[in-house]
Amino acid sequence: MELRPTAALQDAWTVATVHFDASGTHTAEQLVAERWRFEAPPHRGGSLGVRTDAVWVRVPLQVSEASATHEWVASLDYGSLREVDFYLIRGSAVVQTVLLGYSRAATDHGLNARTPTMLLQLEPGQSHELLLRVRTHGPMILPLQVATLPQYLLRSLREQMLQGVLQGLALGLIAYSLLQWITQRDRMFGYYAMVVVGSAGFLLQFFSVGGQFLWGQQPWIEQRIAPVCGLIALAGSYLFLRHVLAGHDVQSRYARSMHTGALVTIVAAGGTLAGWVNVPMATAFMSLTGMLPSLLSLPRAWRRVREGDPIGTPLLWAWTAYGAGAGVMVALAQGWVPAQFWSLHAFQFGATIDMLLFLRVLGLRAKAVRDEARLAAQERDAMRVLAHTDPLTGLPNRRGLQGPLSAAMLTATSERPLAVYVLDLDGFKPVNDQHGHDVGDELLEAVARRLSERVRYPDLIARVGGDEFLVLARSLHSAQDAQQLGEQLVAAMEAPFLIGPLSLQLGLTVGYALAPQDAQTAQELVKQADAAMYRGKQDGRFCLRRHTAPAPRQSSVPAVE
Repeated sequence: MELRPTAALQDAWTVATVHFDASGTHTAEQLVAERWRFEAPPHRGGSLGVRTDAVWVRVPLQVSEASATHEWVASLDYGSLREVDFYLIRGSAVVQTVLLGYSRAATDHGLNARTPTMLLQLEPGQSHELLLRVRTHGPMILPLQVATLPQYLLRSLREQMLQGVLQGLALGLIAYSLLQWITQRDRMFGYYAMVVVGSAGFLLQFFSVGGQFLWGQQPWIEQRIAPVCGLIALAGSYLFLRHVLAGHDVQSRYARSMHTGALVTIVAAGGTLAGWVNVPMATAFMSLTGMLPSLLSLPRAWRRVREGDPIGTPLLWAWTAYGAGAGVMVALAQGWVPAQFWSLHAFQFGATIDMLLFLRVLGLRAKAVRDEARLAAQERDAMRVLAHTDPLTGLPNRRGLQGPLSAAMLTATSERPLAVYVLDLDGFKPVNDQHGHDVGDELLEAVARRLSERVRYPDLIARVGGDEFLVLARSLHSAQDAQQLGEQLVAAMEAPFLIGPLSLQLGLTVGYALAPQDAQTAQELVKQADAAMYRGKQDGRFCLRRHTAPAPRQSSVPAVE
């Protein structure tokens, strides 16, 4: 491969040959002497599938006088590799060696890179070869490129910015969901946090950001963090979708299946973390069951779409994006597609879209819960209004009067007394019997309107019986004010009521009592006003009476002088 300083990145696989070392015992010096072992790779894209043997890659380098004046870098844009050995060959001698990979400490090569990288020491006019030996437990993804140091650093900075944006977005989603979980006590946000934490952890390891900035050269973490995080995200998906689509139907077959899937996945994650389940088994389990939550939930989501539920559509789009990304990753791991920017990042982009659409589902579900709570509150309020309101006149009934009356009793004083008037219509029963209940109902509504015109805020009128009303007067300043208001209520019935073609005359008998002068409790105050009204009935009706305390009994025992 001719090194051209003007080229941004040069794909080494255009000229590379490979050797598969099944025994894993070959050395660089041996292969320099036995170049005949190298042959054309099965795929030119840099992805060789899942292999357990050691893979050697040979790249011839042509170094001109112009290109030798630059610093050149050979890099693999994939870091989840157990052993990565770079050898620079000049002539027939190994002149530079860099041993990398997550299973061992990196050789000092002057670059703290995210992925395996070697700073090449090239000599102008000399014959060079680059040998690369890779051994790993996972897929053999080897996007090998050669570039000048400035070009490599520019590419690396762009990748770091991309990872910073996407991982920062994930961090924000995690913080939001945890905060909502804590404040709202809704497990749905906790399940969503599991999905995002698992996906973010998996991608931190896949793109080697975690090894570069968080846990460093820790083989135990590097081997287990990706499958463990992937299983956490999978368990979160089971629980999140069950919560969203099953709702309160926790005993359905779907809900039990999703709960069982989550439980098995959590056990697998714990077993992987503890070392009871090896990494290849955990990875295979995750690959085989990764789409299972979506497949189990698909019929319910499709039903939601047909029913017009807005939750169904973003779920379908989320699964489409995630499935497409996961499919590309499987194809990349198996060596079916070349290792380049879009294939390496397809799963990350799909998972990010999936998380954002899940966030949309989260918002729609939270809105639905709020709407249900608001509707329940409205129904509860409506029932309460019905229970406390007279359906004919719209006035408070006896139950609706209890709260305001009890509250008013607490503020009643001699300077600002509270008056309760019990009003009974005179002559209503004959009208009702003669003209029917429809006319009687209209007459009661007319009476309620006329009485309402005689009181002022914050006074209150209630219908407490068939033709019996009660007025709670809280705007009085003296007993004289109470007497005047009672007279106005009696006078309100002097004019006849016009109900259709009928002119109907009614009277009113009113009894009232004052607090705190006449009574100290609400029950006693109403009782005294009611007694005064009955006394008015006995006195001939059409009158106003105030409660008067009985005179004290005279003692028959003579006073002792």
